[in-house]
Amino acid sequence: MFPSNLIRKKFLDYFKKNNHKIIHSSSLVPQNDPSLLFTNSGMVQFKNILTGVEEAKVKRATTSQKCVRAGGKHNDLDNVGHTFRHHTFFEMLGNFSFGDYFKEEAIYYAWNLLTKEFQVDKNKLLISVFHDDNVSKEIWKKITGFSNNKIVSVKTSDNFWSMGETGPCGPCTEIFYDYGNNFKGSISSKGIEGDKYVEIWNLVFMEFNQINKNKRVNLPKKCVDTGMGLERISALLQNTHDNYQTDIFNEIINLIAKISKSENNNADNLSHRIIADHIRASCHLISDGVLPSNEGRGYVLRRIMRRGMRHAHMLGCKEEIFYKLAPLVIKEASKVFNELKMAESLIIETLKNEEIRFKETIDKGLKILSDEIKKTKNNKLSGETAFILYDT
Repeated sequence: MFPSNLIRKKFLDYFKKNNHKIIHSSSLVPQNDPSLLFTNSGMVQFKNILTGVEEAKVKRATTSQKCVRAGGKHNDLDNVGHTFRHHTFFEMLGNFSFGDYFKEEAIYYAWNLLTKEFQVDKNKLLISVFHDDNVSKEIWKKITGFSNNKIVSVKTSDNFWSMGETGPCGPCTEIFYDYGNNFKGSISSKGIEGDKYVEIWNLVFMEFNQINKNKRVNLPKKCVDTGMGLERISALLQNTHDNYQTDIFNEIINLIAKISKSENNNADNLSHRIIADHIRASCHLISDGVLPSNEGRGYVLRRIMRRGMRHAHMLGCKEEIFYKLAPLVIKEASKVFNELKMAESLIIETLKNEEIRFKETIDKGLKILSDEIKKTKNNKLSGETAFILYDT
């Protein structure tokens, strides 16, 4: 079994060995893109290189990028805890080529790392390609020996990546793991459905520039941008279909159960999973300078924190618990992201103060509700009362 820290190290070392420069994760607050609330993929810190605004200082790079998807176009907040694989915070492992290698080398690197270095059974892997990207399809056949039934041509936008309505774009090819017949799912030209086939790695080949909706031209420099979620590959390599049953989450879920004095049934306890995810996101966001507020990034952070705190309340916690969970998150993650250790006191203080305020708000709302229920007739609350509760 591969621990997650070893998976990250092997990934970065593998690409370093293949002449890629290891570049540290950028902040969760994008420095070069005001259109984004948070860094949501590995390519964000390289956007100006991919669009041609900046010249690349290196031709090959590899990263383990901190990502948050909890606002804007990419928002997984409401799915967290309800699926095996959604998170507000996650790490994206990636390798990048800026006008250097292209499809054949990128496909070879991915296949070799998965099947040789990580020893994933190739018979459990399937490939999707964009329906008119015959070049990638033929490369996959040559490298893997797969027949057409293991390389699926997909006609939907799932296999064509674009930065927006205009700008760099191109086909992508995805590697899926087949978790077997205990799970329902299908893969076809219409895309992927269900939990049987899980996307492990996405390889994007940026070879076009979309001028307008009717005009697309070739880019002067073709680039590669790949992304593989650390949580997903950890689940696969730790023999589980469930990200929350990996070493990334086991300790924090155990601590949540201990502090809340609730039954530790990882597979079924929705609140444990939500709290575990949200405390990770909260710690990382605060360490990157985001503080809870009523607008913008701070508002999203407050939503994440209070959603987790509400679930702590549902578990019966009478006292604040988020600040008690933070040291474990910081201890584990600061081995890679030292900014957590540097911001430890700020993180703990912010979490404690926010949970105190949240509990005061809950108590105030419950008192208003209790008082109004006593005065209601026909079991109906007035619109005015409903508005007061909402505003509270």
